[in-house]
Amino acid sequence: MRGAVLYAPGDVRVEERDDPRILEPTDAVIRLPATCVCGSDLWPYRGIEPVDEPFPMGHEYVGIVQEVGSEVRNIRPGQFVVGSFFASDNTCELCQAGYQSSCINGKPIGAEGAQAESLRVPLADGTLVATPDIPADDLIPSFLAASDVLGTGWFGAVAAEAGPAKTVAVVGDGAVGLLAVLAASRLGAERIIAMSRHQPRQQLAIEFGATDIVTERGDEGMARVKELTGGLGAHSVIEAVGTQESMLQAIGSTRPGGHVGYVGVAHGVELPGEELFFSHVHLHGGPAPVRRFLPELIELIWNRQIDPGNVFDLTLPLEQAAEGYKAMDERRAIKVLLRP
Repeated sequence: MRGAVLYAPGDVRVEERDDPRILEPTDAVIRLPATCVCGSDLWPYRGIEPVDEPFPMGHEYVGIVQEVGSEVRNIRPGQFVVGSFFASDNTCELCQAGYQSSCINGKPIGAEGAQAESLRVPLADGTLVATPDIPADDLIPSFLAASDVLGTGWFGAVAAEAGPAKTVAVVGDGAVGLLAVLAASRLGAERIIAMSRHQPRQQLAIEFGATDIVTERGDEGMARVKELTGGLGAHSVIEAVGTQESMLQAIGSTRPGGHVGYVGVAHGVELPGEELFFSHVHLHGGPAPVRRFLPELIELIWNRQIDPGNVFDLTLPLEQAAEGYKAMDERRAIKVLLRP
């Protein structure tokens, strides 16, 4: 099969890879009608995460089940399924508590490389959720978004306790931040402040439910959020970037007693203890347990109540994956859909 491989920072190649096959009796192999590039893929692409050897890329996926292992009971060939970036058994104590991305038997999907024509999914029964039937082609981007960026934005909103009568601020205007706006809207937030400097992203944030746009960053951004909230700060703030600046901006935009849901993959973040101590802010986040939310998200998408697929603003053939990475790195695209 064809698949994208990162050889070194800035060096993505689409090449022949071995076809995936059943290795464990709990595996499934699925054919991918679409895949995509994630903002977190840009960390190794930019050299911020080390690239020691060629590495297959991609961890977001939907597809048609081709084959299942002998111990798979709930997933069967021919189904259209949605998974998440972390395989989980969905039965251990941590999974049952809603933290499938910390499953004691789990494993990341990234090593399998989902930017390809097919994919092996471990722990298929616990990881994959089938749609009611084979979806219309125009729904596939939205289901693909559910496998990571929508589920991650949703977790950020839940971790920040977004809901009715709340003002929510979102730090980050990438795919996760934009879909956190959508999540906060669906959860009933009264006011949603999207922090963005980029007009196309601002427009999409408004379409997803943002009521206010703040273009300032850092101290100025925090001051603007407080100005919009009577000097207090937002009740709920979603951090969707993962840098020192974005985390401090999120904490500084939150009112005492408020909640920060942080879902940006942290790089070089060090929180000043004294500032955190006196903030009276709750912090909760980490790798999103997307599997927790998949049944609800699939139902919303299937019934066309939400359209997270709008976050894809560039579609390319899989063979042009390198251009997709470049477009996202240069912020010419929010999120790139790849068609094998």
